[in-house]
Amino acid sequence: MRIEIVAVGTELLLGQIADTNSQWLGEHLAALGVSSHFHQAVGDNHDRIVLAFRTALARSDGVVVCGGLGPTHDDITRDALAEVMNVPLVRDMAVVERIRSMFSSRGREMPESNLRQADVPEGASIIPQTKGTAPGLICPVGHKVVYAVPGVPYEMSDMFERAIAPDLARRMAERGELEGTIASRVIRTWGMSESGLGEALAGYIDSLDDRAAGPSAGTATIAFLASGIEGIKVRVTVRADDPDTAAKLLDVHERAIRAILAEAAGDVVFGIDDEAIEDAVARALASEGWTVGLAESVTGGLAASRLVNVPGASAWFRGSVVSYASQVKFDVLGVPEGPVVSEAAAMAMAEGARRVLGADVGLAITGVAGPDEQDGRPPGTVFVGLARPGREPESFGFTVPGDRDRVRQYATIAALDLLRRSVAVPDPV
Repeated sequence: MRIEIVAVGTELLLGQIADTNSQWLGEHLAALGVSSHFHQAVGDNHDRIVLAFRTALARSDGVVVCGGLGPTHDDITRDALAEVMNVPLVRDMAVVERIRSMFSSRGREMPESNLRQADVPEGASIIPQTKGTAPGLICPVGHKVVYAVPGVPYEMSDMFERAIAPDLARRMAERGELEGTIASRVIRTWGMSESGLGEALAGYIDSLDDRAAGPSAGTATIAFLASGIEGIKVRVTVRADDPDTAAKLLDVHERAIRAILAEAAGDVVFGIDDEAIEDAVARALASEGWTVGLAESVTGGLAASRLVNVPGASAWFRGSVVSYASQVKFDVLGVPEGPVVSEAAAMAMAEGARRVLGADVGLAITGVAGPDEQDGRPPGTVFVGLARPGREPESFGFTVPGDRDRVRQYATIAALDLLRRSVAVPDPV
């Protein structure tokens, strides 16, 4: 089954926002075994939206449309759908009441413009809204289908999982395309390039082609997803007779991939599926019963912000000293006077964080975000300091690419990954 994605919004064409919805949908459609050969982006123009829909329907079995379901004058996805379906728009009073109650629950009165969100092409089905005011739509167009969802990412993903994925599975079963279960698992890594991962896993991927095909034996595919400051993801997708068998197959592939990558580059796997680097740090610290305190300079509090994303962080996170100014490093953390972008400064900052915050582990990040040099160091230079129980302080230096924001973001995840790996290292005998 082929599904085309159409993203609606002039802001996408102007580059004012990134189209993360199409990326997310492409990944999740693939996990369902659905092909997506084309993605389109179209501005807020009625005729061009209609053309985009008709083009998509001409070459695909269905369409997922993101955006244009809001209450303002430029939200015209419903009108375009009605034209493509050759039906009128009909106001759904149940949707009106649902929107009105959402406003009432927030102590606000519903603006009249929100009534437009209750206009539904005749013959379409509603995907009830749970996170916003705009309902989604399932629109039959002959023997094909158009799914329309809001452009707000968390609303879009919620409707996809609640309504679109089950409807697609039903349609694929009716077409005889859905045999057994398709399931995916994402193995999240930091520290290897995409090409490095590909080379390390090339033999294993080749071996998959030699295995018995068919749902009873289980078939698998492996794909790499470069995710910038979140590292490289290795997605394993399997097809099997039932969910339990699929889960067992994913376990087998995960163990094999972990072993191969560990032999090639050490402990580069930090999480599975939606687990972020901060979740991995939390597990490592909790396993040792340790607390951590931070001293941040170049990252300006980004590392602390990520750590407090983890529920229960107060049990192991003591806090962070954002020592952006050199004098704060000297006065608060006890860093000796001198260059502050150096291995020595990073180690002194880590010791200072551990002492000042009363933590078992001190982690420090200093560096140069740019655009100018500092202490004779070029932009992108980063030093991470680490102070742990029973060990001498350590420092790790590296260079990261990009502008100020990317340098700070890369420095943050690299430092947290070093913390994760270091906490997991056993004490010397």
